[in-house]
Amino acid sequence: MIALSAIMKRVSQSSRKASSKVGQIRIIAGQWRGRKLPVADVQGLRPTTDRNKETLFNWLMHDLHDARCLDVFAGSGSLGLEALSRYAAFCQFFEQDRRAATTLTNNLQTLNAEGSVLQGDALAYLQQKPASPFNIVFVDPPFGQQLINPALQALCDKEWVTAGSLVYVEHEPDAPAVSFPVPVNCRKTKRLNQLHYHLFEIS
Repeated sequence: MIALSAIMKRVSQSSRKASSKVGQIRIIAGQWRGRKLPVADVQGLRPTTDRNKETLFNWLMHDLHDARCLDVFAGSGSLGLEALSRYAAFCQFFEQDRRAATTLTNNLQTLNAEGSVLQGDALAYLQQKPASPFNIVFVDPPFGQQLINPALQALCDKEWVTAGSLVYVEHEPDAPAVSFPVPVNCRKTKRLNQLHYHLFEIS
């Protein structure tokens, strides 16, 4: 009985350790190039790979300096942090999970970066009008929840974006077609087996 109790205790401790496990993201270029930052192990969190980030930020190369960015479904904050490393002026992050939001806030403080994290439902935040539109918006939600088109609708309706704003969208291959309520130009697009991503410009 004692031996069984000890085994159960070890299993319980192991489960707790697994649930609090911390991963890492790496900033690939800019002022914090090569910097590794902790990421909370949250179910559904899916940081953009270095290869995809490199492609995206090559697309944005001439648009980032002094840009005001919005990372709508921030997760690890990988995209917004990369933008800040490449001299974006500011990034606003929305993240629903409390642990992920806390880790992201700590990472911003560690870097002394110009950003702010709001913890809560991104779609609810998007129902409010911002003080001014953003230059670049990242829309990379958890897969399988059909959040993209409601987010794009709110971004346009509530004037988070304006003519000339750039919107990056990342989704699974079988997601509903991307739909904006305003005219847009698809600047770039790339389709992989398990991922599609696009860069749109508001007309």
